Amino acid sequence: MKNTNLPYTDIEVSKICLGTMTWGKQNTEEEGHEQMDFALDNGVNFFDTAELYPVPAHPDRHSATEKIIGTWFKKNGNRDKVILGTKIAGKAEFTKFIRTNGFSPDAIRSAVEGSLERLQTDYIDLYQLHWPERNTNYFGKRGYKHDISDHWKDNIHQVLETMRDLIREGKIRHVGISNETPWGTMRFLTESKVHAGLPRAITIQNPYSLLNRQFEVGLSEISLREKIGLLAYSPMGFGTLSGKYLGGMKPATSRITLFPNYNRYSNDPAIKATEMYHELAQKHGLSMAQMALAFVNTRPFLTSTIVGATSIKQLKENIESIDLKLNDEVLEGIEAIHNSIPNPAP
Repeated sequence: MKNTNLPYTDIEVSKICLGTMTWGKQNTEEEGHEQMDFALDNGVNFFDTAELYPVPAHPDRHSATEKIIGTWFKKNGNRDKVILGTKIAGKAEFTKFIRTNGFSPDAIRSAVEGSLERLQTDYIDLYQLHWPERNTNYFGKRGYKHDISDHWKDNIHQVLETMRDLIREGKIRHVGISNETPWGTMRFLTESKVHAGLPRAITIQNPYSLLNRQFEVGLSEISLREKIGLLAYSPMGFGTLSGKYLGGMKPATSRITLFPNYNRYSNDPAIKATEMYHELAQKHGLSMAQMALAFVNTRPFLTSTIVGATSIKQLKENIESIDLKLNDEVLEGIEAIHNSIPNPAP
């Protein structure tokens, strides 16, 4: 495994991060425990979860994933071996069953307390805002369209004050953002620069893959100049970059088959691009899944690649991508495909 530090800290994390959002729906508690055992045994010490998981969000499964991680910590007593990130759910129609008061001080505090209890831990290493409260372009929206009915008032200072208090209490260690835009990212960073004592966002968890490189427009420069590390999610495009959906295949237990509304990686341009990446991988004798992950793993703005799997076989292949070095010919092929069909799955 290759390791790096969370920006502005001495916390060493694996460049492969274990994603968990299938546990409690597509995976059982036993399978979640098995994945954590396997990941830790193979050098992965960075786990990412959220109070919302598993997906799709549902009141009957609320926070089941965090509970599975908590029972694993209790069983093994190895909390100190893991760098753990979780998230507070943002405002949305599908999160009203969790809470409706956004990122207010009471909301953040109650979310942290709930996560600590479910995770059976005294602290969270990286506490993240799952997506912005304001209306903006995330979750598959290409461009920003201003909504005059959005009455969001800028509360970023207050959010960071609440996070500061929780850090002082020892309940969280560091702060991250997720599904953010360049504007939102700079607002958070500027607020902590201008006001001494406010915590600095050290990571941004956004989608990044061969099918979605929008992070490179605006956010990559911010990441490199401001040293806010990308935690890349959906590096496999909901599994499409494994090739398992090629030719119209619909594996019975796969995510897109089970949840057809998760279709941002399944439009015609994305399918065409996936076919081209598959041909490129075959030409060079590579697993397309590992080629896709190896590309993400080596980006200069990356801190860690979040991989999710529903089987140990998938997880093993994903973790082993860290050892794959793509040669110049493969990288040139990737750029040629990207230039012909740029960002087909925002």
